[in-house]
Amino acid sequence: MENETNQRRAFMKKSLALSAALTLGGTLLETLSAEAATNYVAGSPMAANEKEFRMGVIGPAELSLATSQIASTKATNKNTKEFAGFELAEAIAVTGVLKDLGTPVPAMDTKAKATLAKIKSTPAGPEFDKVYIQAQLENHEFLRDLAQNYINKGKMAGAAENQGRHLATLSLAVFKEHVAITSRILKELGA
Repeated sequence: MENETNQRRAFMKKSLALSAALTLGGTLLETLSAEAATNYVAGSPMAANEKEFRMGVIGPAELSLATSQIASTKATNKNTKEFAGFELAEAIAVTGVLKDLGTPVPAMDTKAKATLAKIKSTPAGPEFDKVYIQAQLENHEFLRDLAQNYINKGKMAGAAENQGRHLATLSLAVFKEHVAITSRILKELGA
């Protein structure tokens, strides 16, 4: 009887140790996945699931929010100023929704910091308008490609994935529209 009890204890200890190791391993993988939220394949941003899609969107949305707040007061071109107002409202909405969904806001990467610094340091006027619109074009091209590649993965199981696809589908239309608008404004600005 005592031997059987010892065997059960040993089994339970091994089971708990294995369970802890698997939990730790899963947490580590999830953390690494979150840190590398957006993967790149052949130069295109990729998201393997809805969480990675959200993580891929929130950084550029935060950058857009910060730069559009600046542009709403520094832009001098009529179309740039109008775009900045619309983009600011969109960025507030997008970041709000993503945060409500529990999406953590990552620290700005080097490129985002450089973009924000350039927009802050460029004085109001035609050059500022070009710098801001160029940054918005690049941001929306990235977001367009991220959404398109995520949607192209096809339907995945689960309610969260279904909602993620819906979010990506709606966002894709706006991202494409903003690529077209910023491209047009850049041409008007002579860039």
